[in-house]
Amino acid sequence: MIAKMRKLNLAALYYDRDLILNALERTNAVEIREHAAVEGTVSLPEDSGELRTYLSGLEGALAVLEKRADGLDKKKNAAVKDGFSVSYAEFAASADKKEEMDALVSRIGELTEQEAACRNEQAGLRREIAAALPYAGAALPFAEYADTAHVRTRLGVVGTGAWEGLKPLLDAAELAGYEAVEAQDAVLLTLSVHKSAYTEVEQLLTAAGFTPCPYRGNMTGAQQLAELQSRLAASGERERIATEALAELTSEIRTLKIYCDYVGFLLEKAETVGLMRGTERVFFLEAFVPAEQEEAVKTALEGTMSAIWYEFSDPSEDEFVPTLMKNNKVIENFETITNMYSPPDAREMDPNTVMSFFYSLFVGFIMADIGYGILMMLGGGGICFMNRKKKGGVKALAGVFAVSGIFAVLWGILFNSLFGIAVLPFTVMPNVQTEMYTVLGIGLPAVLVISLMLGVVQLMAGYLCKAVQAWRHGGILDGIFDGVVWAVFSVGVELALIGLVEEFRLSFLTMAGGIVAGVALLVAVLTAGRKQKFFGKITKGFASIYGLINYFSDVLSYLRLYALLLTGAIIAQVVSQYALDFFSMGPLFAVLGVLLMIVGHIFNLAIGLLGAYIHTARLQYIEFFGKFYEGNGELFVPFGSKKKYIDLETTPAAAPVPQGR
Repeated sequence: MIAKMRKLNLAALYYDRDLILNALERTNAVEIREHAAVEGTVSLPEDSGELRTYLSGLEGALAVLEKRADGLDKKKNAAVKDGFSVSYAEFAASADKKEEMDALVSRIGELTEQEAACRNEQAGLRREIAAALPYAGAALPFAEYADTAHVRTRLGVVGTGAWEGLKPLLDAAELAGYEAVEAQDAVLLTLSVHKSAYTEVEQLLTAAGFTPCPYRGNMTGAQQLAELQSRLAASGERERIATEALAELTSEIRTLKIYCDYVGFLLEKAETVGLMRGTERVFFLEAFVPAEQEEAVKTALEGTMSAIWYEFSDPSEDEFVPTLMKNNKVIENFETITNMYSPPDAREMDPNTVMSFFYSLFVGFIMADIGYGILMMLGGGGICFMNRKKKGGVKALAGVFAVSGIFAVLWGILFNSLFGIAVLPFTVMPNVQTEMYTVLGIGLPAVLVISLMLGVVQLMAGYLCKAVQAWRHGGILDGIFDGVVWAVFSVGVELALIGLVEEFRLSFLTMAGGIVAGVALLVAVLTAGRKQKFFGKITKGFASIYGLINYFSDVLSYLRLYALLLTGAIIAQVVSQYALDFFSMGPLFAVLGVLLMIVGHIFNLAIGLLGAYIHTARLQYIEFFGKFYEGNGELFVPFGSKKKYIDLETTPAAAPVPQGR
């Protein structure tokens, strides 16, 4: 059902604002809305830019630690998962952790920069080492390879390929001597040339791509290489120390997440100020509160000991009210499906109870297998248990499939199917592949006809919901003529459809159903234009007759139930038959049979659930909701509930309210 909302109007002095907002946040029952313009008041300025930037920096540091935590063992990693419980006292204590958290963020930044600097340094050193490797063969210190008064001495490297062409040219050069040492893909060349012949030799070196030695000083090539390798090792050690220090800081992830959500709350408070109005000394606040939480909010406000005025009232008829659905744990999972279409309006009926029944019924009908149903129950139930402290998301979807699994087992019993194999001594439902029903002399797949019958039942439920919707808004006649009459028409259609199936031998229902449907249709035509004048009454009546096309088009949409059921049943049967054949062919083939059973049925279950989820949702959104659902609601979001990382434990509203800013 949808909770009734009360409107809270509050006025207090500015210096009590934080205290009051803290109290309201703790109730988890107040949604603050933009205050209507009031003469003599002004909109309060929002100043949240600095906090937003600050929070961004915190979350950046948190992202660094979380990335490091990915490589830790499961016990350490489990402690940093989102959604962990935090007491309100621990959450409020974050107000005193700014200095500590700022130092942590600064330290994370320093270590991250140190890591990056070390990596850049190491990349450069590796390039230098690669360039210095050929010089390891230089026996003399680099300073010894110097010119004299008459001789030019050159030390450098040339590529191995180029050396093959350069060597004979140097051999033929006059007044030139050299020593060549091969090193990997290069040749270390020591060349001494009389200055009179140097110009010619220099041209040969340039053409061969000769690279002069970049080193000077008293170190040998081996010493230069050792010095670079030592620097590389030292840089790697500095990086290791920084990396280990960051790994140690992952123990602060929990604290940092709590602090991030605390700062997020401060940011939410700052943004909420922009929704308020005020005078020179007083601020005014408007909010919505679930009626059942009114006393708790009063207690919280009175516990602030502030100079405060407030009152609760019912929202006006034309005022937009947020929607809060209050359903049990089972129905709550199906709210996600409705909300994907549109949350219900706060003043309409909650469709989730009725919708959840049909949704589960149809998904179960599509799967219709005892084995698949059990897997859905176990898998969905297991995921729900592991995520029992969370709401929505994967948990809700798992809950939907778990409930639908119950119906899949029931349908599986009726169809006598366990992974596509008939195992029971009885079969209630007709064979989905072979059995036919005769309707007006035409043979139709029996389960196809049953799918249409299920569709008519849901359409009837949709019209009854329309009646309830109209009655909630005070439209008694609208509920009768636009809802109940068409529901009766659906009853007639269902009876007629049953009577038309020759195998049922209930042909008398055809006449009875036709009379019921005909009378209901006549009433619908005569009352369709009750709010119109003159020709409008006639045209509106004809429009209702034309609406029969849409009605039967909606009924035909339920053929997709049969199509999906047939596809899944055939695949399940084929997989099981082949697997059983393998079992009779020896041990090796038996192993293949087991693998085929596992892989084949998991694939069929996954594909089946995907199709069932999508197509059943479509039936709810278009065929069912189209009969009565208004939607366009906006979900109730309590002030302070936007916690990104933690699950804040609720505490009695009368408890002392922390006053951290």
